[in-house]
Amino acid sequence: MLLFLLVPLIAACGANPPSAPSASVPTAAVVATPSTSVPAQTAVPTVAATVAPTDVPTLAAATEAPTAAPATPPSLEFGIVGHLYYTDRDRVLQLVQNAGFDWVRQQVVWKDIQDPVAGIYGWEELDMIVNTVNAYGRKLLVNIVQSPTAYNATNGLPDDPATLGNFVELMANRYGDKIQAYEIWNEPNLAHENGGKIVPADVGHYVEVLKVAYTRIKAVSPNAIVLAAASSSSGVTDPALALSDQAFYQAMYTYNNGEVRNYFDVQAVHPGGSANSPDTLWPDNPSKAQGWTDDSTFYFRHVENVRAWMEQYGMADKKMWITEYGWATPNNTPGYEFGNQVSLDQQAAYITGAITRTYEQYPWVSNMFLWNINFAVLWGERGEPQHEQASFAILNPDWSPRPAYLGVQSLIAELKKKEGR
Repeated sequence: MLLFLLVPLIAACGANPPSAPSASVPTAAVVATPSTSVPAQTAVPTVAATVAPTDVPTLAAATEAPTAAPATPPSLEFGIVGHLYYTDRDRVLQLVQNAGFDWVRQQVVWKDIQDPVAGIYGWEELDMIVNTVNAYGRKLLVNIVQSPTAYNATNGLPDDPATLGNFVELMANRYGDKIQAYEIWNEPNLAHENGGKIVPADVGHYVEVLKVAYTRIKAVSPNAIVLAAASSSSGVTDPALALSDQAFYQAMYTYNNGEVRNYFDVQAVHPGGSANSPDTLWPDNPSKAQGWTDDSTFYFRHVENVRAWMEQYGMADKKMWITEYGWATPNNTPGYEFGNQVSLDQQAAYITGAITRTYEQYPWVSNMFLWNINFAVLWGERGEPQHEQASFAILNPDWSPRPAYLGVQSLIAELKKKEGR
């Protein structure tokens, strides 16, 4: 995902982060969640390959269509968000495997793979990522974002849903069952993810994009799990910035009499955290942290509100996956000062607390992806080890484990042993 800090109060791509809120934050504000745009030198590859779509070699043949619908995991599984482009993939995956994570989530920037004007694709790095994840016995969730400029002038959702359908069909044919899940777009309630503006009527366009993507993926890889994108945890409604997540989910679930229920398997969700314990929630049990406390979108437990909206609008039969969650630690990025209240030991306690809470109290969540494993390494290589993205990581810039890595490793092992996994 991409989670970015919107000016002045919410997360947005490419925006200058706002100054930190005071201890009293407007209730319309959203939590400043981690920016998941990657460091420039580690971004996905520019288009380099010259293979036409019809000539793309198949890495893994798609399986035959099953007679039964794809099933989500029967019990809680554990994932981690990583950045596997242009890095030591084996080292990252060995650490993922050692920690006990079942899944890896990798963002795939569509515009950096396909050049529609030239008719060329650059699959090479993604090929190696897919193969490495599978070689280490992990499952892969890809999050597809950013249209080529030819399909949307501002790299938002494609103007024509069929163009994304063509792309995901190519992916499904190329990788088959080596990609186990697809998350279609990231936080489409943010204006920048939607071409620069967002109003309730635009949500219907997202549903149309999701419908085509779901249909084309399932035609090739019926076992693949297709996720509806997580809305950014936002209390703001402003066409230039965002729709509140409540308004977005309501519009998505009611569009065309709720037909979206036929075009996704799992709902993704991105809860906040700020400096707040995973057991707190505004307004009944607010955190005592300094700032970022007086709106539910600042809290991990905001997932409970999203679940209530799903049930309200007839989506209770769908599972939820938390595809990004985590806590920042001390950093030097304006707008993420809440991380300066969270020590490395507190980060570990909050993350393991969130896992325990989810395991014990949220039967409707079947997978959760921690943000992130190796961004401190990437930012350390750039000479910026205090960047906010690095502060969310569970590895240090020198690859050594933070307390959060060790805590999660121990807890996952304990929970799996309890279940005989």
